[in-house]
Order: sequence, then C-alpha cells, then structure tokens
Amino acid sequence: MTMKIIRSKTFTATRPWGALDIANMGGITTRLHWTDQPYRWHVNDGEEVFVVLDGQVEMRYREAGIEQSVILEAGDIFYASVGTEHVAHPRGEARILVVETQGSV
Repeated sequence: MTMKIIRSKTFTATRPWGALDIANMGGITTRLHWTDQPYRWHVNDGEEVFVVLDGQVEMRYREAGIEQSVILEAGDIFYASVGTEHVAHPRGEARILVVETQGSV
C-alpha cells in the first residue's frame, strides 16, 4: 500500500503550469499545478475538474461564442464539460488541482 501526503501550499514548480503527478486512476489523472502566468485558450479532450487550492484565478470561458469570466477563490471548483473552451489567468501565484483524462491538453 502506498500513500502520499502533499502540502499543496508549499508546492512550487520551475515553470508556470509545472505539475506534480498525484495519481492516475484508470486513465484519469490528478495533478497539482503551480503557476503565476496564464495558460492558453484550449478545449480538453474530456471533462475537467479544476480546483483552486491557493490564490485566485480568473477563469475565462466561451459559451455560444460569447466570452465570460468568473473569479475563482481558494476552495472554488470549475467544471469544464467536453467542448468547453477556456483559459485560466492566475492573479499572482496559484496552486490548482486538476482532474482530467490522461494526456488531455
């Protein structure tokens, strides 16, 4: 039996969106990301659960071609269904837990 304890508040990476792989459960990955820079507009190959653990993130997304935005605080969860175009813009440093299909963008 293997277990892990991860102190997310102290996790940093050497580059924006650097990640620590936590688990792969039947092709679904759970990764801890650190960033201080925006990602890029993208559509995932599958569903995505995006949990802000520390910091603030402005999540921009498009519905019916119209760009929308929401500020996510620590503890907030963003769910992107298949086909949801979105981009995350951290406000300063942020730590984010992402659960998605392995190999997804």
